Amino acid sequence: MSAPTEPAHLVVVNDEEQYSLWWADRPAPAGWRPVGEPGTREECLTRIGELWTDMRPASLRARMAGEAP
Repeated sequence: MSAPTEPAHLVVVNDEEQYSLWWADRPAPAGWRPVGEPGTREECLTRIGELWTDMRPASLRARMAGEAP
């Protein structure tokens, strides 16, 4: 008997450049878009760790840099 396969996941990002994990077989939730290719949960979490290096929302980073929203 083979082990059950892990469902594929996606990395998704919103307009504030916040990242999350999502199921690859479902449409991305409203306001989010996929980034990259599907992978295992661990692969996607690693990708999020590489991409999301500044936890501040994009609007806050812009405000702190003195840029217009």
